Amino acid sequence: MAGQLLIRAYNVGVGDCIYIRIPKARKKGGKIDDFHILIDCGKKGSAAELKVALDHLKGELPIEGSGKRLDLLVVSHEHEDHIKGFDPAWFTDIRIENLWMSVAMNRDHPQAKFAHQLHDMAATAMRGIAARNLALSPELADIAARYSIANDGAVDALRKVLPKQNGITPLYVHADMKPAQLQPATLSGATFKVLGPEFDIDTYYLGDAAEDILHGFSASTGLLKGKAKARKTGPAPANISGSDFTRLQSRMMSGAFAFAEEEGEVVNNTSVMLLVEWRGRRLLFVGDAEWNSAYRDKKKNFAWNTAWKLHKPELETPVDFLKIGHHGSINATPWNSKEDGKLTEPATILNAILPLPKDNAKPVAKAVVSTERTFYPVIPRSTLLLEIGKRVSNTKKYSTALSTDQLAQLPNYDDYEARWLDRPQPLRTDLEARLTGNGFVDITIEPAEGFLRGL
Repeated sequence: MAGQLLIRAYNVGVGDCIYIRIPKARKKGGKIDDFHILIDCGKKGSAAELKVALDHLKGELPIEGSGKRLDLLVVSHEHEDHIKGFDPAWFTDIRIENLWMSVAMNRDHPQAKFAHQLHDMAATAMRGIAARNLALSPELADIAARYSIANDGAVDALRKVLPKQNGITPLYVHADMKPAQLQPATLSGATFKVLGPEFDIDTYYLGDAAEDILHGFSASTGLLKGKAKARKTGPAPANISGSDFTRLQSRMMSGAFAFAEEEGEVVNNTSVMLLVEWRGRRLLFVGDAEWNSAYRDKKKNFAWNTAWKLHKPELETPVDFLKIGHHGSINATPWNSKEDGKLTEPATILNAILPLPKDNAKPVAKAVVSTERTFYPVIPRSTLLLEIGKRVSNTKKYSTALSTDQLAQLPNYDDYEARWLDRPQPLRTDLEARLTGNGFVDITIEPAEGFLRGL
């Protein structure tokens, strides 16, 4: 409706493709228009749903010359579930006016030297393992898939092809950028703030152990580099038995996956944490930012703890909307995951951004999670969603809303859903798609009381 801000989360499985329309927030040449934003376009697995989402998005964008106009594209981080859909051919009829990426995605950024080395080592190790055509568990196959050549192609498209296609220069964003640096020339009536990542990637997200981490990774993957196929069929070294050599390779492979998981944490924790302020409302989009028990100086820190340490004033004020991080994963929305009632740092953060209503008042904030029930017990984590459900207004009891047949068809229903769906949860893209048949979930935000809607 006119005067309302729209957030649309496309149903793309385990991935994010988030469209935002800010009413009357674009001003150019005396003309006032809506401002259109896309945050991420990715998913795990087939990209077919992303193409459907983009085709639908084009129907929402205004005509600009011979195509459609997108005022701002924000890329939170470079995992496939956030960038898989950035095929330049799919964007030839979209004019992108501004492109933002996490500063960690800038390969020339001197304060991300160790982070980039860790990524390159993880990619080499995972591609070596993939070349062996081993039967991997779903969890390990998922880790290896993050480092595919296709993922490199999406990153290259974002850094080079799409900027050239649109005649623009990417802006690599980080916390502490001045408002003027984050103000697109045409934006009027809204303010953008970046709460993460920090500019010094290596210091905040790897800490003083960065060199030790790299050394440990290198040592753990010594037999996995390079000629993986030749080593697979070749003889074991003469100074070690065949069975011992196989066990050694297995341990090194386990070490490689462990370090790749650590590198994946760094990428998640360098997600763009974007705060949008509009007509008295505060909307927070966090990519896959993760949390840990507490911030520690000069150590490997996580995104939420770092933002709480360095930008607490921005997080101490409740938000009106939260894009639930990492598809509802246990590690991406700060909370007391032990559920023992203790006031931990993560629980303090959640109480600040989404406080529990007092005196039986109804919640006023809203949230959405772009997710799909998978083989993981933590994506989405049902108990986390129930905790968020106590704090937001747009919830559903899905056991009541879905039919018996629909419930029976849910993936891993007995293991991960049956005990929880009778209580309010925030809106989920996977379950809303089953209810409505739509390929998206819409959330509307009204201006705060006292703000004129038409200006």
